[in-house]
Amino acid sequence: MANRWHPRIDPADPRAPSAVVWAALSEDERRQVVDSLPSEMPKDLLPPPEGDRHRKARERPTQALDAFFRRSGRKVYVSSDLAVYYPDERMFAPDLFAVLDVEPFDREKWVVSAEGRGLDFVLEVVYLGDPRKDLVENVERYARLGIPEYFVYDRRRGRLTGFSLSQGGAYRPLVPQRGLWPSAVLGLDLTLEGERLRFIAGTAFVPELEELAVRAESLLAEAVVRRDELESKLALAEARAAEEKARAAEEKARADRLERETAELHAELERLRRRM
Repeated sequence: MANRWHPRIDPADPRAPSAVVWAALSEDERRQVVDSLPSEMPKDLLPPPEGDRHRKARERPTQALDAFFRRSGRKVYVSSDLAVYYPDERMFAPDLFAVLDVEPFDREKWVVSAEGRGLDFVLEVVYLGDPRKDLVENVERYARLGIPEYFVYDRRRGRLTGFSLSQGGAYRPLVPQRGLWPSAVLGLDLTLEGERLRFIAGTAFVPELEELAVRAESLLAEAVVRRDELESKLALAEARAAEEKARAAEEKARADRLERETAELHAELERLRRRM
């Protein structure tokens, strides 16, 4: 039987089907829906460029968080600037988001109906852009979509703001304690270190990739030094062993010679006795 659904995606306003329409689709039709949804943002949704400071403020925590969960073995999908589709909602692409308990393989888009999960954690970074979008409009929108936690890092002003979804469906501001904003979703704290947004696990910073690279280089250097030390000790031990072996060989040869000389003296003494 022919498929009942045909792509009718508005390139200026791409949307996933409503929950009702999605429920009525076959698996094949659902795959068509997902494949037809664009992974790039429409022109009117593209944010204006905000430069390297915005890019780094987004990339560093994204990479640190992704690497942290991969090392811990937890199945947490972490991404940045990826097209996200909620049912019958305008597509958006957060600066950073995380979804718990899903396989962290590479994706081109996140379609909530297909994944069976919405976003659990979102972070937006503001530098040169209008803070109203993230601090007013997105606060209403992300709460309406049921995203449990939402953070905004205003890098230019050095401010971090956090929200947690209340039982009533609205966001309540998170109150920092000693400069730490708790994330119950991630099980981590967020803080500002100078111009950097950092995650904290327990009492330690979640290392950024640059820090991991420096640490790896340091460990490698220590390993090389240790290897050289062991090779030197091994060479010295082998030299001593060779010396001991040579000395033992000399001692054995000397003992053999003394034994032969003693035997010869005994034989000569026996001959003299016989003549007497």
